[in-house]
Amino acid sequence: MADKKIAGRRDILLLAIVLVIGGICMLIMALRPAAGDGIVEITVDGAVYQQMPLAQDAEVEIAGYSGGENRLIIEGGVVHMESASCPDGICVRHRPISKDGESIICLPNRVVVTIYSKEEGSVDAVA
Repeated sequence: MADKKIAGRRDILLLAIVLVIGGICMLIMALRPAAGDGIVEITVDGAVYQQMPLAQDAEVEIAGYSGGENRLIIEGGVVHMESASCPDGICVRHRPISKDGESIICLPNRVVVTIYSKEEGSVDAVA
């Protein structure tokens, strides 16, 4: 019979690498601004349509490209697209967003909703 090792050097090295990568990911998530601490920016066809604080609850009717319409809800530091006149409705099914850099995009209506941190020079990534 062949001699079987339970954990070789390569297995231990692989486990250590996975743990280090997991720790880095947790650190990045911990450094991201908290929900409600940011600005919601709405653009239509590349031009800024409206900006508002993420902490302020609001319902926004967006006049999209070429007569399209979207309805955006900001509630409790979370943003979601409630309705859209586009045929596919992908933006409506998108999960709610709340963190810096997250976006909801409606391609047919050319609407992009993005959350930006209020902090200048915030950490984007750790290498």
